[in-house]
Amino acid sequence: MRISVPTEVKNNEYRVALTPAGVHDLVLAGHDVAVQRGAGVGSSMSDDEYLAAGATLIDDPAEVWARAELVLKVKEPIASEYGYFRDDLTLFTYLHLAADLPLTDRLVADGVTAIAYETVQLPGGTLPLLAPMSEVAGRLAPTVGAHTLMRSAGGLGLLMSGVPGTRPAQVTVIGGGVAGANAAVIAVGLGADVTIFDTNIQRLRFLDDHFQGRVKTAASNPLDLDRAVVASDLVIGSVLIPGAKAPKLVTNDMVSRMRPGSVLVDIAVDQGGCFADTHPTTHADPTFEVHGTVFYCVANMPGAVPNTSTSALTNATLPYVRQIARRGWKDALRADAALALGLNTSGGAVVNTGVAAAHGLAAASFADVL
Repeated sequence: MRISVPTEVKNNEYRVALTPAGVHDLVLAGHDVAVQRGAGVGSSMSDDEYLAAGATLIDDPAEVWARAELVLKVKEPIASEYGYFRDDLTLFTYLHLAADLPLTDRLVADGVTAIAYETVQLPGGTLPLLAPMSEVAGRLAPTVGAHTLMRSAGGLGLLMSGVPGTRPAQVTVIGGGVAGANAAVIAVGLGADVTIFDTNIQRLRFLDDHFQGRVKTAASNPLDLDRAVVASDLVIGSVLIPGAKAPKLVTNDMVSRMRPGSVLVDIAVDQGGCFADTHPTTHADPTFEVHGTVFYCVANMPGAVPNTSTSALTNATLPYVRQIARRGWKDALRADAALALGLNTSGGAVVNTGVAAAHGLAAASFADVL
């Protein structure tokens, strides 16, 4: 199969969809892999490494897209890339279509077969291609939160750990999934007083056992969550519903009652965010103020540590890429129910029910698309 890896063009996105090792793996299997020149530089992976791995280097992004049967990306295509779409193209990337109607409409209009990393789902409900980036974003959230709490960054001037005789930061993590659990690991490691909210009591039992009392757990309900958010110095939102928009759990009224200089980090911003006032920001301009608090809502947080993120992503996606490349997308999806759930659009139709519901569209059945 002809596989292409274009350079990411979203603001401050330094990741790349395949490491040189991933390219080498696919080339050994007999596939033709083209990488846009410079695609890996932001991840500290040089063109020479890709050449040595067997990739063909191409300068022109239009050529990179045009020669491909399968395009591998990290982030969803932006408007400047829509012109590369065509009906015989398979796209495998993070899409987050529930929060992006223009991209959804264009993928449908152009008949692209779009498979989203974030909706590939194993029988137990785990999201194997979202997990590595959730781990990265979760571990970054307390780090950027701690930085933003500094007065020089607009925060209230609080050290996460405090020092003897002073209080540590009160941190509330909303959502105890992969991102939330990883956020708690770092926040408690920084010495903060951490509480995790989740609606799943079994998950809370697991987290309580895992952290051995170092983190508080709380069953999420509007009253208790309101009290915790208002009393917090740092709130980390990490609620995810696969393929659908995140629920708005932190209201503007709750934010208005927080201490000025408190910080809110929304990991769920790619899915619309779980704070009412969330809107996507960039690494170049990551924060904005609401009622004197500071919101950090960067839509590609793992892009800040691209060397780690690219390696972690390739580790997770490569087994699925191998199957698509070897079998073709239809047979690969027929053979793997988890991968089949990743199909978001194909043949001019929306297939994912969460995406369809978010935009008021009818969802085509998987069987009909095949």
